[in-house]
Amino acid sequence: CNLQPKDAAKMPESAWKLFFYTLSWSYGIYLLFFTDYTFFHDPPSVFYGWKKGMDVPTDIAIAYLLQGSFYGHSIYATAYMDTWRKDSVVMLLHHVVTLTLIAFSYAFSPPGPRGRSVPLCSLCPGRFWFRLYWFPLKVLYATCHSSLQVVPNIPFYFFFNALLFILTLMNIYWFLYIVLFVAKVLMGQMQEVNDVREYDVVDSKRA
Repeated sequence: CNLQPKDAAKMPESAWKLFFYTLSWSYGIYLLFFTDYTFFHDPPSVFYGWKKGMDVPTDIAIAYLLQGSFYGHSIYATAYMDTWRKDSVVMLLHHVVTLTLIAFSYAFSPPGPRGRSVPLCSLCPGRFWFRLYWFPLKVLYATCHSSLQVVPNIPFYFFFNALLFILTLMNIYWFLYIVLFVAKVLMGQMQEVNDVREYDVVDSKRA
């Protein structure tokens, strides 16, 4: 394939993420559109009939397992295996926050974060449309507003919503990287397509 050494080194990381996101995205599509769940069209429905100690359905538990294991692995991989980038610290924080949401929502069974961290989180191929439009419109609105309407004394309300807002800020941060990349291409500042998050090894050595 005539790949450059730095590109060849990133191939395992990219191939693994392609495999996982295809799997999780497909399973998320199945849960949202081919089952009786109405999480996507009616996000507040995740709170209907909720009570403490309720059982987690098997198909949702499988999604927890997929997402939780992936983000648990990603914390280690980002720190010790993947190519180190300018946003790697933010990436680590993202994985810790997401894994915390998944673990606590499963342990305490609050319905709001469950709806966010399982089906909707699997539907993120387009960073703007899914993370900066549908995420606030469907997830944050449901967890911040609808949750209190349906379950007035819902536990861990501020804890979960604070973590969700942290994820939103990180989504905005990464979207700015995309805007920067597009701007550099349009202005002719890039001779070849490179990841703007990566450090320039030559410049780093000179410094």
